[in-house]
Amino acid sequence: MQELVCGFAGLGLIGGSIAKALKENLSDIRIIAYDVNKQALYTAKKEQMIDDICESLDERFRQCDYIFLCAPVQKNTENLSLLKDHLSPECILTDVGSVKTGIHKQVERLGLTAQFIGGHPMTGSERYGYVNAKSRLLENAYYILTPTGQTPEEKISAYSQLVKTLGAIPLVLDPAQHDYVTAAVSHLPHIIASSLVNLVKDSDSSEGIMKMIAAGGFKDITRIASSSAAMWQQICLTNTENISGLLGNYIESLRYIKEQLDSKKEDELYVLFDSARIYRDSFAAASSGPIKISYTLHVDIADETGALASIATILALNNISIKNIGIVHNREIEEGSLAIEFYDEAIVKKAKSILEAKGYGIYEKKI
Repeated sequence: MQELVCGFAGLGLIGGSIAKALKENLSDIRIIAYDVNKQALYTAKKEQMIDDICESLDERFRQCDYIFLCAPVQKNTENLSLLKDHLSPECILTDVGSVKTGIHKQVERLGLTAQFIGGHPMTGSERYGYVNAKSRLLENAYYILTPTGQTPEEKISAYSQLVKTLGAIPLVLDPAQHDYVTAAVSHLPHIIASSLVNLVKDSDSSEGIMKMIAAGGFKDITRIASSSAAMWQQICLTNTENISGLLGNYIESLRYIKEQLDSKKEDELYVLFDSARIYRDSFAAASSGPIKISYTLHVDIADETGALASIATILALNNISIKNIGIVHNREIEEGSLAIEFYDEAIVKKAKSILEAKGYGIYEKKI
């Protein structure tokens, strides 16, 4: 089998995660990478996730079978121009940006439509940078592909197969359709989460009571507000029309809800919550969104010395890795006083079985 050569222009959270997944799933692969963050490159090289560090987007990229543009959205269009003279005619050029219209226009201006396939892995984290990159970030996530009208079918097929090799699920969409869909299910939610966090911040007392007692529900729906401010600023500036239109619709729906609330319309308020519950429960239980599913067990433990350490020891003796652990101070919608987060569903089931056998009360939660 011929060695596959992949180049990366940008090696942050998404670029780094793709590089790691490539290295873990393909035996005969070589990766070269460029990033303005030299420390990310040195770390990746030390971890043997990349083979060569590039000081610029130069002639060395001509050897690539795939080139991944993984810088911020607007920077990707600049890098595209820099790479134009260093592309093999057979190379598949792709990006990972969450807005597609702009880069497709740039591809057309540069005459690269025959070898470009836009890409958007619908995954991510509230953390960012190569230091937080993980190959499992792509597992079972939808990976949207937006080929041009001139992209050969064999290139689309080859890239789709590569995406499957990474553990992700390829989904082909038109670029404009992609931008409208992601505005609704990804971009608008970030604006809503951030505005809600700021509302609570501005409404809180000087003692920070709201912050202190923020319940699980509030934390769940605002977790994405911890994402990179610079990245979301650029997304809003490049998918403005779609986001603004949907935001206008959302504002109108909030006005309607406020009217029903002020008028104490029982039936309308019930329909609001019930219709949302039914539609939300119909979502596939897969980690295909921008923030991965969190697999958490809530455990009832006694408030005594060594209680938490005992559980951690039990899990460690059974070779179970804990992703996060913490005391639940506000239990408005939670059951169990200790929250333990794991990496996947199989580990959750194993941990639950072991702890229940030890007599602990367990409540499973997957969001």
